[in-house]
Amino acid sequence: MASFAASSLFFLLQALLLLPPSAASSSNLFREYIGALFNGVRFSDVPVDPGVQFHFILAFAIDYTTLASPTPTNGNFNIFWDSQNLSPARAAAIKRSHPNVRLAVSLGGDSVGGRSANFTPTSVDSWVDNAVASLTRIIKQYHLDGIDVDYEHFEADPDTFAECVGRLVTRLKRSGVISFASIAPFDDAEVQRHYLALWKKYGKVIDYVNFQFYAYDAGTTVSQFLSYFDRQKSNYRGGRILASISTEKNPGGLSPQNGFFRACKTLKKQGKLGGIFIWAADSSKSDGFRYEKQAQSLLSVSS
Repeated sequence: MASFAASSLFFLLQALLLLPPSAASSSNLFREYIGALFNGVRFSDVPVDPGVQFHFILAFAIDYTTLASPTPTNGNFNIFWDSQNLSPARAAAIKRSHPNVRLAVSLGGDSVGGRSANFTPTSVDSWVDNAVASLTRIIKQYHLDGIDVDYEHFEADPDTFAECVGRLVTRLKRSGVISFASIAPFDDAEVQRHYLALWKKYGKVIDYVNFQFYAYDAGTTVSQFLSYFDRQKSNYRGGRILASISTEKNPGGLSPQNGFFRACKTLKKQGKLGGIFIWAADSSKSDGFRYEKQAQSLLSVSS
């Protein structure tokens, strides 16, 4: 009996070691947006700690035309990131170099051509069909593993948004085109109405919540940040909530100087930290990716 128990324990531990990092640990996920600012940053510039699960998120693919005056295309997505420096060949190379790296594409974003990037479907069915077809092409071309949804402006009601995005994620997952999906809301009434409608109906197909905590006021304190985190954890109940900072000039939220990583350590000890993401590699490059290194070090250490 003891021999059987020992043997069973051995095989259980061996199976856990073979699981992807997300399954073996609830808090070792690091995610980094990249490519929106066109400043020449490449995947290989960013330090990757082998002790974390690392997601690069290409920013952005948008369902707008790529002309001088972009117009909505009803789900036909085009590439709006720095595809010269973040090419399919370089995407494949970074995954070969780092087995713990996965790649995703973020949809929407704040603006396109100096104007708001509005979510503007003609109908649910046509938008979903177009989005599935166009994104499948991009995902396969760039060796991607997932999508991130970051629409911030809407010309459709919350229920329509929920149906379009929920069906898109469901179809891409069922066909094996993607293995994970995330959303990137922030604390704005209109934004939250749309994403909470999506979460209520399709939360089961969304793996991560990249909540933009840096959209809160600059000067946020540690206690305020922890309160905000708990509030969003309640809003997106059952979701894996990531803490976040921006490395752009004059960001909002809780800064590293004011205790961001101290707050993350507290959340990690409490078993609440679903990971950390940074916006963005483009702006971190000039500082040698200081906070990317610090975040990954925190996540890779067992506690």
